[in-house]
Amino acid sequence: MPEVTLTTLNKLKQSGEKIVSLTAYDALFAHLESTAGVEVILIGDSLGMVLQGHDSTLPVTVQDMAYHTRAVKRGNQGALIMADLPFMAYATVEQALNNSAVLMQAGAHVVKLEGAGWLAETITALVQRGVPVCAHMGLTPQTVNVLGGYKVQGKEEAQAKAMLADALALEAAGASMLLLECVPSALAAEISRSVQIPVIGIGAGSGTDGQVLVVHDMLGLSISGRLPRFVKNFMNGQPDVPAAIRAYVEAVKRVEFPAAEHEF
Repeated sequence: MPEVTLTTLNKLKQSGEKIVSLTAYDALFAHLESTAGVEVILIGDSLGMVLQGHDSTLPVTVQDMAYHTRAVKRGNQGALIMADLPFMAYATVEQALNNSAVLMQAGAHVVKLEGAGWLAETITALVQRGVPVCAHMGLTPQTVNVLGGYKVQGKEEAQAKAMLADALALEAAGASMLLLECVPSALAAEISRSVQIPVIGIGAGSGTDGQVLVVHDMLGLSISGRLPRFVKNFMNGQPDVPAAIRAYVEAVKRVEFPAAEHEF
């Protein structure tokens, strides 16, 4: 497919066509996803759990992320590559700049940071220096110990208002994209309507501009045997992995996924 850029994603939002994203951590899956129509490949720090076997994303290092970003770049066929800055890799603006340089030089087109309004200064500094940023809001796995577990965020009115205000502030700071994780569908839809930049959801309903899943979840693969509520196993009824990826792309584009049972 033609090379996907931030301009591509903005045009998709404006036209109402859903954006399709999946995680990938190696060249093979990057190739399979990008040739199936996945527009944004996310090298997530979720690799700490699905590849390395940790019980959280916290042990993942910048070096881990750079290694997998380089692998994804080799297999990618035109998708936008987004890479996570891992735990404490952007505690200061200087750290964010230095570590983003590592990921961009490894092949990322966008870096993703978890947080809220406090990220504004960091985002502005990165964008001024040529680093596009996706701000990850809602359930932020790197702060799981503060949140007290993997819980839906934004259910209370005050929290919802704060999240909307933070989304607008991060857009004003220069964020090119937002990612909302485990947010009530109504709130996610309101945020998506309120900002001009693309909003990707995971466990945030169908009202966002696009969807992302961890590819292992989407294929029904889990060490625990349990999949999150917001996940659908796209291997069901498909002959192989490439077909399952194509089915996911089609379901997102047709707004058939997520369905009501996948929402909060």
